[in-house]
Amino acid sequence: MQRSISHQKPIVPFLYIILFVLYDSLGTIYPFLPPLLAILYVLFTKALDNDDTVSLFLIVLCLVIFEANYGYIFLSSVIYFYILYKFIMPKIVQSFSCFTCIRIITVVLVYLGFFLFLTLLSNIFLLPQPSINYYIVYYIIIEFFLVSLL
Repeated sequence: MQRSISHQKPIVPFLYIILFVLYDSLGTIYPFLPPLLAILYVLFTKALDNDDTVSLFLIVLCLVIFEANYGYIFLSSVIYFYILYKFIMPKIVQSFSCFTCIRIITVVLVYLGFFLFLTLLSNIFLLPQPSINYYIVYYIIIEFFLVSLL
């Protein structure tokens, strides 16, 4: 039995993975390209809300590639995203009614909170402290506009 050429739904996520790997590799060379961490968080939350295990697996794969490129602890971003999704974001959504404010807080928490989470992990496991660069403000601004498009 042959698959129809017009039925491309299973192939599209793998195309996105290939494009993300290429983009993330270029992002390590050119620091003006944001790592798309906030976009991955938004997709992570949508996959958890929809119980879409295939998309969740592909997003976790993208996060592992992100961690490998930047030298972070294995699955630290997945753990941080889940903590952010399960415990922190419900309190923020409950406290604020402004949707734009929630988006700004989400993007700032994804970047600065992940840095603080990595600092906590490095203190627990006696690893060297992660360094923060000044591109993070640029990343937050760019990704706020990209998250607003989603």
